Amino acid sequence: MATTTTDSPRKSGKSRKSGRSGVPPVRRITSPDAASRGRGGQRFILLGLILAGVYSLFPVWWLIVAATKDRVGLYQSNGLWFSGMHLWDNLHQLFTYEDGVFLRWTANSFLYAGVGSLGSTLIALATGYGLARFDFPGRGVVFACVVGSFLIPIALLTLPLYLMFSEIGLVDTPWAMLIPCLINPFSVYLAKVYTEATIPFELLEAARIDGAGELRIFFSIVLRMMTTGGATVFLLAFVNTWNAFFLPLTVLRGQENWTLNLGLYNWSGKRAESGIDLTSLVLTGALLSIVPLAIIMTAMRRYWRTGVTMGALK
Repeated sequence: MATTTTDSPRKSGKSRKSGRSGVPPVRRITSPDAASRGRGGQRFILLGLILAGVYSLFPVWWLIVAATKDRVGLYQSNGLWFSGMHLWDNLHQLFTYEDGVFLRWTANSFLYAGVGSLGSTLIALATGYGLARFDFPGRGVVFACVVGSFLIPIALLTLPLYLMFSEIGLVDTPWAMLIPCLINPFSVYLAKVYTEATIPFELLEAARIDGAGELRIFFSIVLRMMTTGGATVFLLAFVNTWNAFFLPLTVLRGQENWTLNLGLYNWSGKRAESGIDLTSLVLTGALLSIVPLAIIMTAMRRYWRTGVTMGALK
């Protein structure tokens, strides 16, 4: 049986002082200072945020600078700094070129994104509420289909939609954009999550006991309690529809029904097709196209930040 002996502190001090024992001194391992670790983590997070901010703002800064240049300055000056102020001239040409078709494209984008997102939000909230608070045969299968459908890329659904709309004569009409925007499986999934987090069963049972019908419960109670979730669903649907490109490229032909993205893409291709350089107008139009998104994101930031956090916690 092994035994361990320890020297007294006085004796150990004498041994270290004399150096006769040959045993190295024992040092206690202490943990790093928590405050130092916290400061190091904050610096790392701050550095990551700065890099992400620069990466995000760099294209916007380039776009702002490019929108203030004429054609010569655009190609012969530094792309990251100004060379004259021609923004008002570019705006005048943008709003008057081809009888102001840019304003028509802007109105079309607001129509598709606004009406489509409102209808999509209402349908998603009703469907999500039904999946979360009603028990019916096949509910799990329906929810599995919803989850599986938003995993399919929209590019794979565009060609079947085009063939279907061609059969019923909806190609090159606003309905070819509005109908696909009304159905959004990801919004249904978010609405179900928000319903489970905000609508208690006891409140619904109390309303039924008081004699309220299902439609009155949905429109008078559920929609009011899901304002935050509904705003988040609307905002995501609006941004998705506003930035859509492949679907309008496939189902819209005449430029009177085009969206902003599709119209600016057509202008950018004129340089190769007919030699007309509209790059200044395209860049100015691209700068204006992000203004509505910035306004909506800023105006609804209180709702979508709370809604995204609620969905993440769930």
